[in-house]
Amino acid sequence: MTSTNRSGSDARPDAPTTEPDHALLALLARLDAVDARPEAVRLRARTYALLAEAGGGGDGAASSGPVLDVGCGAGLAVAELAARGVRAVGLDLDPRMLAAAELRYPTGEFRRGDAHAPPFADGAFGGYRADKVLHESADPEAVVAEARRVLRPGGRIVLTGQDWDTILVDSADPALSRTLVHARADRVPGPRTARRYRALLLDAGFRDVRVEADTWVVVDGSLLPLLVGLAESARANGTITADRCRAWIADQHERAEADRSFVAVPMFVAAGTRP
Repeated sequence: MTSTNRSGSDARPDAPTTEPDHALLALLARLDAVDARPEAVRLRARTYALLAEAGGGGDGAASSGPVLDVGCGAGLAVAELAARGVRAVGLDLDPRMLAAAELRYPTGEFRRGDAHAPPFADGAFGGYRADKVLHESADPEAVVAEARRVLRPGGRIVLTGQDWDTILVDSADPALSRTLVHARADRVPGPRTARRYRALLLDAGFRDVRVEADTWVVVDGSLLPLLVGLAESARANGTITADRCRAWIADQHERAEADRSFVAVPMFVAAGTRP
């Protein structure tokens, strides 16, 4: 399982004997743009701080054992944790993303594997991090159970993700905006998994569980391509008519050009300790 929807191609993006994987390069560019946003930088730092509470807090994460970063993608979190003195191992299903991670961070540790069955021994890690991953699973209980298995006693788990059903978009047609958001959420295996983080961790036996909210408010129009995609996808599958699609997109373009764009994405962070 990965943190984004990716194909299973074995092509390495840096392989000199193949054509460039333009779709992968475009995906990496989009991910890089999101990761560079101040909101994303802040949220990653918060996850690192919560992991560091293992073994007494502060910078003690390194002494509590390595961290498993599930759905590591191109490896940014693995590299940032290493810069903090924490040994981290990235896990992802997509061999193309792992190849990109190894190319970008050649000293990092990366493994191919599924969050439902991570290829590690019981108690191998002192920390477990999954950022925007669990919504892709139809069985998040199994993922959290495996997280508990690979954590040693006292180890920390940190989960982050958005609630796909509660993305807020200001528009001239609020009812249509709700329709578009829900239509997009319905294409995600677990669109409401983030609001279940606390229950999932408690049911798996974690203690000291707490949840925080970090809402990303984007007003610079940079999410316009995402909004256009919402409408176009709903038009393509027959959820809305072509006329309503065009009108909604035109409204979003006008708002962006007039500096009146508004999109809010609720992000949830849950942390707990393995007893």
